[in-house]
Amino acid sequence: MGVAKKIPQHILGLFQCFGIGLLLLSLTRLLFFFFNINAFSNWQFTDFLAGVWFDCITLGIYFIPLYGLTLLPIPWRGYKLYKVLHASLFVLTITVLLFFNLMDIEYFAFTSKRSTSDLFDVLGAGNDINQLLTTFIKDFWLLILFFIGFLFLGIRLYLKKIALGESTFTNIKPRFFITNTLYFLVLTPLLLIVGRGGLGYRPAGVLTATRFTVVENTAIVLNTPFTIIKSLSKEGIKNPNYFKSQEELYAYFTTTKKLNSTTKLPENTNVMVIILESFGNEWLGKKENKVGYTPFLDSLLDHSLYFPNAFANGKKSIEAVPAIFGGIPSLMDNPYITSQYGTNKIETLITQLKKRGYSSAFYHGATNGSMKFNEFSELAGFDQYVGRTEYNNENHADATWGILDEYFNPWTAKQVSTISEPFIAGLFTLSSHHPYFVPKEWKNKLPKEAEPMSQSIAYGDVSLKLFFEEAKKHEWFNRTLFVLLADHTPAGTSIFYQHRLGMYGIPIAFYHPKSLIEPSISSQLIDQADIYPTLMDWLTNETEMYAFGQSVDAKEENTAIYYLEGTYYYLKHDYLMTFAQNEAQNLYNYKTDTMLYYDSISFFPKLKNEMELELKAMIQVYSQDLISNQMTLK
Repeated sequence: MGVAKKIPQHILGLFQCFGIGLLLLSLTRLLFFFFNINAFSNWQFTDFLAGVWFDCITLGIYFIPLYGLTLLPIPWRGYKLYKVLHASLFVLTITVLLFFNLMDIEYFAFTSKRSTSDLFDVLGAGNDINQLLTTFIKDFWLLILFFIGFLFLGIRLYLKKIALGESTFTNIKPRFFITNTLYFLVLTPLLLIVGRGGLGYRPAGVLTATRFTVVENTAIVLNTPFTIIKSLSKEGIKNPNYFKSQEELYAYFTTTKKLNSTTKLPENTNVMVIILESFGNEWLGKKENKVGYTPFLDSLLDHSLYFPNAFANGKKSIEAVPAIFGGIPSLMDNPYITSQYGTNKIETLITQLKKRGYSSAFYHGATNGSMKFNEFSELAGFDQYVGRTEYNNENHADATWGILDEYFNPWTAKQVSTISEPFIAGLFTLSSHHPYFVPKEWKNKLPKEAEPMSQSIAYGDVSLKLFFEEAKKHEWFNRTLFVLLADHTPAGTSIFYQHRLGMYGIPIAFYHPKSLIEPSISSQLIDQADIYPTLMDWLTNETEMYAFGQSVDAKEENTAIYYLEGTYYYLKHDYLMTFAQNEAQNLYNYKTDTMLYYDSISFFPKLKNEMELELKAMIQVYSQDLISNQMTLK
C-alpha cells in the first residue's frame, strides 16, 4: 500500500487499465479454450502462461493511444474533457479486444486458426456480411451476452478503480514538468518494449507462439486482436531463399510437371466439377463405414475412382477454387483470391481447355459477388458466371446465402444444356454452409439432427441426387466426366476431425457414366491441387505443364500439402511433417498415429531431411513465382 501511495495517480491508473485489459483477455482465452476444447487434445498449463505474455504484448500495442494521453507531460488531468477522452479511449479499446476474441470462439471451429486481417477481405467479398449479420446474432446470442457482460465488467472496474490525477493549468508548478517528463521518458520505452514482445531483433509475431508450445496449440497462446494487428501491415510473402541456385532449387521441386497418362478419355469429353460445400469426411458414410447422411454420394462413389486419402489445400471456400481449377494451394496467410497476387497471370484448366474449343460456365447459387467467385471465375477464364441474379427467383432462396440447392442444382443441369459442347463447367453448392438452413418440408424426411449441420449435409446429398436425375435426361450426360469433391471440411464434431489431420480430410472422386474412368478405391495420397494436372493428363496430349500438384497417373510421390497459422503441413507416403520458423518441427506416422501424439522426428533423420528439403523448395518456388508473376510454363 505504501509503494502504491508513492506512485502518481495517473501512473497507477494506467497500470490498473493494463490490469483490467489483461483480466478480460484472460477470461476470453479461457472461454475460447472451453468452447473448443476438443481441438486441443494435448494442451499444457504453460500454454496459458505463454498466453498471458502475448496478452501483455497485445495491450502494449492497443493501449498506445492511452499511453500517449496519460503520459504526455501536459497539466490537463483535472479537466472534464481529459477524463472523457481517457474513458472513451479505454472503453473503445477493450470493446475492440473483446469483440475480436469472442468472435473467434465460434469462427475458430470453421477455420481452425486465430483470425487474421484477411478476415476483413473475406467478409468484404460481396455482400456476405450484410446477409449474415442477423443470422449470426440469432445463432451466437450467447457470445453476445458474454460480450455485454465482459464489457460491463471492464467499465465497472474502470469507474471504481481508475484514478486520473488532479493536475490542471491553474495549479501547475515547475516541478510538474520535470517529474512528468521523467515518467514519460522512462515508461514510454518500457511500454513500447512490451508491445514489441521484448528486445529481440524482430518484434514478436504470430509465428513466435511456436516457441512456447506445439503447433497444434498456438491458438491457445495467441489472441485474435494480436493476430489481426500483426497481419494488417503484411505486404505479401517473402522469398525465403533456402536455395541459392535455381538448379539446386529445381532439383528438389519444380512446377514443370510431366504428363504421361495411361488413361486417356475420348477427345472433347465434357467436364463437370461439382464442389460440395463442407462435405468433409466426417459426414461421409463411405469414409466412416456407416450409414450416414450422404447415401446418394456414397452410392455414386461405388461407381467412381474414389480417393479416401484426399486432402483440401485450405480451410475456406475462397481457398478451394484456385486450388481446384488453377492448382494453386493456399500457402500464405491471405487467400490467393484476395491477396495482392490475385490478379497474377495464371494458366488454369479453363484457359487450357478453351484453347481446345471448350466453352465454360461457373454456377454458384449464392448472391453474385460472394467470395469474389465471380471475379476469379473471369480471371480463371470462365465464359460466364451464373449465380443468384441469373436464377432470378427469390422464392427459392434461403434466409442468408442464396438459392437453395434443391432448386439451383437441377436448374444448373438444365442450364448446362444451353452451352456448347465440349464444355468445362463448375457447380459450387451452398446449402450445407452455416447457418445450415433446411426447408421445413424436409425436416421430417431427413435423418434427425445429430449436430447443427447434419441435416443440411443430408439435404445437400438429396440436392446432389436431384442434379444427377436431371442431368441424366440430357444428351451431354454420357459424354461427361464428373469430378466430385468438397471445398473444405466443416467444424469438426469429434476430436479427430477437430485435429490438424482430420480437419483437412475430404472426398475426391472421378465419375464417368460409361465407366471410362475405371471405378475403384485408390489408397493414393492426393490433394485439390492434383485435380488440374490430372484432368490435363486425361483430356489433352500435352507432355508437360505448370502445376504445384501432379497428375494421379504421373505421380512420382504420394504427397499433399496445406498451411495453417504459420505452419506448413507436408504429407508424404505415411508421414506428416510440420514446418515452422524455417525448420521441421515434428514428424508423425499419420497412418498409425492418427491423433499425432508421437513425434518421430529424432528417429528418422534421413526422412526428415528429405521431406524438409522438398518442402523448402516448394515454399521457395511458390513464393518466387507469386512475387515475380511467373505462374506459367517457362
